Amino acid sequence: MHPRIEDYALIGDEQTAALVGTDGSVDWLCLPRFDSAACFARLLGDEENGYWRIAPKDAQGACTRRAYRPDTLVLDTEWETDEGAIRVTDLMPQRDRAPDLVRVVEGVRGRVTVHSDLRLRFDYGSIVPWVRRSDGHRVAVAGPDSVWLRSEPEVHTWGEKYGTHSEFTVEEGEKVAFVLTWHPSHEPRPPLIDPYEALHAAVRDWRKWAGRCTYDGPYRDEVVRSLITLKALTYRPTGGIVAAPTTSLPEELGGVRNWDYRYCWVRDSTLTLNALLAAGYQEEAEAWRNWLLRAVAGDPADLQIMYGLAGERRLPEFEVPWLSGYGGSTPVRIGNDAVRQLQLDVYGEVMDTLALAREAGLSAKPQIWAIQTALVDWLRTQWQQPDEGLWEVRGGRRHFVHSKVMVWVAADRAVRTLERNPQLDGDLDAWRELRADVHREVCEKGYDAERNTFTQSYGSRELDAALLLIPRVGFLPPDDPRVVGTIDAIRAELGQHGLLRRYSADGKTVDGLPGGEGTFLVCSFWLADALHMTGRTQEARELFERLVALTNDVGLLSEEYDPVAERGLGNFPQAFSHIGLVNTALALFGGDRAG
Repeated sequence: MHPRIEDYALIGDEQTAALVGTDGSVDWLCLPRFDSAACFARLLGDEENGYWRIAPKDAQGACTRRAYRPDTLVLDTEWETDEGAIRVTDLMPQRDRAPDLVRVVEGVRGRVTVHSDLRLRFDYGSIVPWVRRSDGHRVAVAGPDSVWLRSEPEVHTWGEKYGTHSEFTVEEGEKVAFVLTWHPSHEPRPPLIDPYEALHAAVRDWRKWAGRCTYDGPYRDEVVRSLITLKALTYRPTGGIVAAPTTSLPEELGGVRNWDYRYCWVRDSTLTLNALLAAGYQEEAEAWRNWLLRAVAGDPADLQIMYGLAGERRLPEFEVPWLSGYGGSTPVRIGNDAVRQLQLDVYGEVMDTLALAREAGLSAKPQIWAIQTALVDWLRTQWQQPDEGLWEVRGGRRHFVHSKVMVWVAADRAVRTLERNPQLDGDLDAWRELRADVHREVCEKGYDAERNTFTQSYGSRELDAALLLIPRVGFLPPDDPRVVGTIDAIRAELGQHGLLRRYSADGKTVDGLPGGEGTFLVCSFWLADALHMTGRTQEARELFERLVALTNDVGLLSEEYDPVAERGLGNFPQAFSHIGLVNTALALFGGDRAG
């Protein structure tokens, strides 16, 4: 049995991340990057696919308690036993050269025997490495990967059943550190780090970073935890932000809706930028904006919905049959074929993001306006195509209303930018005409007058939670009866135990996939924003409080939630969910516009 998704905590070094369970086991870690092959893949298989557990020798199941050190990504996990108590502190220090996983065991009370069980399995749990001793360290090598394990000299370590085991005792105040270091196998071992200095520096640096948060309203701890999570999901060398550090955590237990989220989605760009700017993180916002500029550069016809960490365009999707899947949910997928889809909404997202960056005073780049004009001019001749839409459906293209609304956003932001900056070049009349044409068509073909609601696509009766963004992007004012009607219809038809699904229950006719999924958390944050914008602030706050209560014991959110089974679903932790939490908190309590 796998632990629940919400039983995991995140540690990382802003280039990759690991998931640590309540039982003290690191069950997921990709090295050296978020999108590299995992060397611990128990999360999607079993113990033979790799893990590293440190816990009291005879401990079964979950720890006694755990928590992040305040305003950090340093995790403390504690066990109380008959013999005493220990604390295991986990972190991944920011790297100078090689990625390190540091685990420090500390005696808290009494005298406790501790066991470490390490099973490295490279290439997503499929390759057992050759392990040898070198200078008192354990060295595991297989193909391009090499991992060094070192600990205190007095720790007894031995190999058994293709694993590396250690056993030792700690008394109150004693500490034993382990460091796991990866490097390319053809290169010499990187310089050793001092684990205790690394721990001290990590706590100091994270608290310094968290202290820059300008939000000081209700739920500040939850907002800061979400911002730390977004920072941890940022690939520091490029500024790209991955949607999640995992692949194939299911949207339905036992189902096939299992996707690789270790890439950077354009659809998240405006919401991400808004959250970072509004919380005071201009440097990170600028890094994200600059990543976006590099990623989308080129022919507007080639704009993709997602890119790799450095803007890579090829993300081929394949399945790994040797992994049994989380909770038996197969297939396990690597890569994402949705990269090849046409989604017109991303053009609006890019235009909206760059307009927001300009308004916020981010540093000017000479190519920005040229990119924007190329994008909107391309839309003038292409916007009437059907597309796969925001949710990356695999059931065929449609005229999705949200996509058309975002085309309107692209034209609107081009018009507004040119009106405010007359020194720029552009076909203002043509863009105004495009904006008017799109608005007219959406209101005629995407609106169901009988039900007083916009619909998922032209001529359909299905609804879509993305329509809640209509007032946020300015397509219609919040007090427009069609906006209010859409909000009410979505609550009634997509609601499940007070939360929202993405689209109608019979959505398989749209997405082309069997089975169902849970409620989509960011959609419920969008509902709270929409309620607030339409004057129902008390209802919005009540919904926000319920969503905050769905964070796990260390403040993390998954992509989806099953309100019947009361458990998280989908990849974890999910950037989109945490972006929703930050933006809704700022809208409700911080005087910021809903994002």
